[in-house]
Amino acid sequence: MDTLALGDVEITRVVELPAKGRPRDYVFPDVPVEHWQAHEKWLTPTFLDLAADEVHMTIQTWLVRSEGRTILIDTGVGNDRERPAMPSFHQLHTDYLGRLAAAGVRPSDVDTVICTHVHSDHVGWNTCLADDGTWQPTFPHARYVIPRADFDYWNPANGHRTRAGRRMANVFEDSVAPVHRAGQTTLWEGDHHDIDARLRIEPAPGHTPGSSVVWLRSGTERAVFAGDLLHSPLQIAEPDDCPGFDEDEPRARNSRRRVLGEAADSGALLLPAHFPGPGAAEVRRVGDRFAVKEWAAWH
Repeated sequence: MDTLALGDVEITRVVELPAKGRPRDYVFPDVPVEHWQAHEKWLTPTFLDLAADEVHMTIQTWLVRSEGRTILIDTGVGNDRERPAMPSFHQLHTDYLGRLAAAGVRPSDVDTVICTHVHSDHVGWNTCLADDGTWQPTFPHARYVIPRADFDYWNPANGHRTRAGRRMANVFEDSVAPVHRAGQTTLWEGDHHDIDARLRIEPAPGHTPGSSVVWLRSGTERAVFAGDLLHSPLQIAEPDDCPGFDEDEPRARNSRRRVLGEAADSGALLLPAHFPGPGAAEVRRVGDRFAVKEWAAWH
């Protein structure tokens, strides 16, 4: 179990699905192969296999212990989901809750669940399938903090036309609506939402309308849980490159550049949702782009 301490806060990486190669032209359909070739030396083998034409990604969540609270940032894909347009997420049966238990956390221990955005691989373990066939909150004592913009955008009742289309089939119904009906959601909006004195959620729209990042400030230490602001370290060096999952690419580029700049200027550790291997990095400015300064040192 990978753990590190930043100031008075402890962070544990909890992996639901280990690193897997996904077709490069599926994840980044509009990014020319020359961009990958230019950075192949440092992306290979952890993040890229050009011979197989695959980008390596993982599904992971962040367990944060802060001010006596147990906080989950994103909840992965979840088990038993009907995901007809997402075969790799369809009817999964992983031991994610067992991995949480290995980190010393039972579902009843979780105080807060932060969903950086509403996508199938970030809200899945919000709920579990009960014996009566209904979806029930996995974390019975938790507040589920969800951006209102995404709650409204992905609610099928609102009839939005989305780039994701069928890939989001059933997600709102089985992973978001049940916790809202249970009265456990906080739908936040505005320029920030404070979780406690050390953790603040801020908007970073583009990937989805409500996409957000979570800033950690403890003593002199800084970190930013970046959700899907980046899907590959390539986007550190090429921040204008977008995956095929961004709902609004221009806004996503602006958010990515802004957050990368703030992370570089403050020395914050960048923790995206899908980086395998070291999983997190400090970044530095290189002209109008960025580079990895140092990869995270987990214990």
